[in-house]
Amino acid sequence: MLLALLAAPAMAQTCPKGPDKAPERAAIIADMQAAKTQKAASALMTAFWMNQMRAPDVRAQALLNAATAQRDQGDLAAARDTLTGLIADCPDFTEAYNQRSFVEFLASENKAALADANHVLAVAPDHLGALAGKALVLMRIGRTAEGQQVLRRAVQLDPWLPERRLLTGPSAKKP
Repeated sequence: MLLALLAAPAMAQTCPKGPDKAPERAAIIADMQAAKTQKAASALMTAFWMNQMRAPDVRAQALLNAATAQRDQGDLAAARDTLTGLIADCPDFTEAYNQRSFVEFLASENKAALADANHVLAVAPDHLGALAGKALVLMRIGRTAEGQQVLRRAVQLDPWLPERRLLTGPSAKKP
């Protein structure tokens, strides 16, 4: 079944827009800001990703799951290709761009990773994964001050964000 879904022409099926994830994302972020422990924040981050990783339909979910498995197995080129197909099929599914940005980051394709992260943030400015990813890419390519600024924004949203350890300077803070 999955092979049939992956082999289907990209435009053979119209992908539904899917639900607005912003309200649930905002509620989770508010809870993260109020979290008293790393354990509580970790459970909330799991909820954040469960919300984000819900695809708009069964076919899109199968493609997203396939790309995640490909990434986890180290086949970054296949994961990127699967996500590119998913984006062609479901251009409004923001998480597909975020996952492709992550794959591109892992493959050291910094320009592409930054472009996809920027796309996500244009649609969902409070997307923690895209913020953290953009910060990491910016720091990797030597745009450290800009990366620090983006990371500070992410840590404002989630004070427990693991990447907070990369903050430097007087405004670096720990929960």
